[in-house]
Amino acid sequence: MKNFPVRVAGWSARHPWRAIAGWFLFVALCLGTGMAVGGHPATAADFRIGEAGRAEAMATEGDLQQKPVERVLISARPGTGRLDPAAADAAALDIAARMAKLPEVRSVAPPVRSADGSALRVDVTMRGDELDGRKHVGPLSAQTAEVRAGHPGVWVEETGGPSISKGVDKLRGDDLARTETIALPITLIVLLIVFRSAAMATVPLLLALSSIAASIGLSTLASHLFPDNGVGTNIILLIGLAVGVDYTLFYLKREREERARSGGRLDSPALVDLAAATSGRAVVVSGLAVAASSATLYLADDVIFSSIATAAIVVTLVAVLSSLTALPALLVKIGSAAERRAERKTARAARQGRPVTPASPPKSGPGRFTAAVLRTTSRHPAGTLTLAVFAMLALAAPLSGLNLTDMGRDTHSRDVAAMRTYDRLNTAFPELKAMHQVVVRADPARADEVAAALRDLGTRAETDPALAGTSRLYTSPDHRISLLELPVPHHVSTDAAQASLDRIRDDHLPATVGRLTGVESAVTGDVARSADYPEHQKQKLPLIIGALLLVTFAMTVWAFRSVVLGLIGVLLNLLSAGASLGLLVLVFQGDRAEGLLDFDSTGSIGSRVPLLLFVILFGLSMDYQVFVISRIREAALRGVPTREAVLDGIGNSAGVVTSAAVVMVTVFGSFVGLHLIEMKQMGFSLATAVLLDAFVIRIVILPALMLLLGVGSWWPSRTMGRAQRTVPAVEHPVKVG
Repeated sequence: MKNFPVRVAGWSARHPWRAIAGWFLFVALCLGTGMAVGGHPATAADFRIGEAGRAEAMATEGDLQQKPVERVLISARPGTGRLDPAAADAAALDIAARMAKLPEVRSVAPPVRSADGSALRVDVTMRGDELDGRKHVGPLSAQTAEVRAGHPGVWVEETGGPSISKGVDKLRGDDLARTETIALPITLIVLLIVFRSAAMATVPLLLALSSIAASIGLSTLASHLFPDNGVGTNIILLIGLAVGVDYTLFYLKREREERARSGGRLDSPALVDLAAATSGRAVVVSGLAVAASSATLYLADDVIFSSIATAAIVVTLVAVLSSLTALPALLVKIGSAAERRAERKTARAARQGRPVTPASPPKSGPGRFTAAVLRTTSRHPAGTLTLAVFAMLALAAPLSGLNLTDMGRDTHSRDVAAMRTYDRLNTAFPELKAMHQVVVRADPARADEVAAALRDLGTRAETDPALAGTSRLYTSPDHRISLLELPVPHHVSTDAAQASLDRIRDDHLPATVGRLTGVESAVTGDVARSADYPEHQKQKLPLIIGALLLVTFAMTVWAFRSVVLGLIGVLLNLLSAGASLGLLVLVFQGDRAEGLLDFDSTGSIGSRVPLLLFVILFGLSMDYQVFVISRIREAALRGVPTREAVLDGIGNSAGVVTSAAVVMVTVFGSFVGLHLIEMKQMGFSLATAVLLDAFVIRIVILPALMLLLGVGSWWPSRTMGRAQRTVPAVEHPVKVG
């Protein structure tokens, strides 16, 4: 491993134009192949989880699965008073006739009037899979708009799963475009401040964006093994910009340091070799750690997390590849150009008989803030450690009240027009808020017996105050599958809806269908899916976190040959994740920050957010950990006392770690401005986690622990033991700042 980055960088340095051309050819090939082959999007079957998933699979066997349905709502125009029944009927007949002619439509139901007479609705069932409805809903929306224009006496609007999904997709796309316009300029400004060179500042962005392009193509191909649920590109943008810039930043900073240290005695290829042997190795270790951490998401047995894992692994490994191939070549070309400019400047000065003003070397050592913190930590490590850990635990305290829910349709932004119509539809027809579906599979000869049991269940439900409306019974053509629909007058995410599901599963089903032998039954529907998904995540969470801790520990031990540092890495990552999750609960489960962050609190956290935070944070924190400890280890292996190595290593790496953290916080923080609540929560938690990791964990807790442990930090490394035995018995205090 020590030689691999050097060998690759050495080849790129000796053949820079080949390496650069090869990289961009690779990017074009990945993107072109991905576009030519196409992706494999996830189907409804890929999303099936728990009992609800089993029920959906049985319903599909009898062609009774949920179909894409659009509902056209006809009501009085705002400010015109009551609905004109005749005008509403005319509009309903018109919309029904138009919809029935569309090839995308399977059937059109008769108009249904609301109980209070304030609205009329027409249900339109589309052809195809439920998830494909958003791709074909355009013609339906166009017909609705024409009917609205042709019937000015009423207000005609459309909503449903397909139109809501299409609106949410558009909103997500607009949001992501806006985050790019924020993140890219800020990242460029940070890099200009760090390098004070436009050429050097554009290199990280260029490689990050090209890595993202290649990863999109590769992930498209990978979707044929792991179906993409639609979030893959989002994750590639999120992770790709962060790690792509960070890896290049680490490499570039080290090359600049070695150039300044050499004083012009080494040429660009030699400097690239030095950077590859140090930061290059750290980049490889960090990339492998992020990929290995992301791979634990496959254990979730969930298409969403599989898509995220695939995207994160692909973009991370591609970013590492760009840092080992294209980056050294670009550094050689930029460095050689700078050397030639310096030579011409020196020659001109010699001809003119004036002295040459040397270029100011890049800043090294800690800044004022870091120096002040390290000074306090070096003098009082035990007290500093106690105070910092106590503060992190205090931030994690709200985690005890964590409430996980599936962020379903009810939580979507009302900036989507179909969601505003959805609210008005549910007000006029409260029985449409949610639905339970009881599915039974039995021998066809027992179809009548099953139907009688389901009718009994429906009768019980109609007298249950937790339920409402009239049940509907469907039977498959082969009489093997029966399905009973039960309307629920409560929104999916409410306690009342959950209580109604419990009543069905625990009371009504066992008392009716449950008494039949030799049949299989299960309950699905909006509420069941919303309940079963978080429960599935809770069951998988211990397994994934356990695997994540093991991966983090193993990667750290492998990288630094120290069991102690492996344990420290695990504990610090847990502390950072816990504190950021505590802040997430504090901010998003209450209403304190609704105005500031522009959201409506659901009183819960998205069920996917904690798991994503743990996995992504554990992987990305290895960037800082590997880079910082690598600097400390380099000095310690040279015989520098551990105390001095810790303070110098953290002090000298603080600038680049801070710059990298600013880039990551900018990328993640831009997601806080999104309209989708779960993406907003993920961006907030990752941004706060990176801030805590960079400014508390890496410059307060880590140095305090290593100062207290001393040489014991490296146990059981024999190489480090021999190097440290050459240290004088008395260590002199190190002045920081």
